[in-house]
Amino acid sequence: LMKQAARMQQQMEQVQAQLAARTVEATSGGGAVKITAKCDGTIASVKIDPQALNPSDAQLLEDMIVTAANQALGQAKEISSAEMGKVTAGLNLPGFG
Repeated sequence: LMKQAARMQQQMEQVQAQLAARTVEATSGGGAVKITAKCDGTIASVKIDPQALNPSDAQLLEDMIVTAANQALGQAKEISSAEMGKVTAGLNLPGFG
């Protein structure tokens, strides 16, 4: 059982490292805002089309950033859950899968 647990721990660490290197992208505002998120749940980059930088429309730009960020992080979380679920398949561990 200990060997199995150690092997699972090693597999989980490998998957986490792969997730940290894997990215997803999401856009909003017809591509005016593009967010790249890593599958470890962090934001890698934010790109804003200069034409979207209208000071009188700051609220719209803020909303587009939030929308794209939430979409990217949602995709990243789905991928992370699926990949970690593969490692913990068949086990009923709280907080995994």
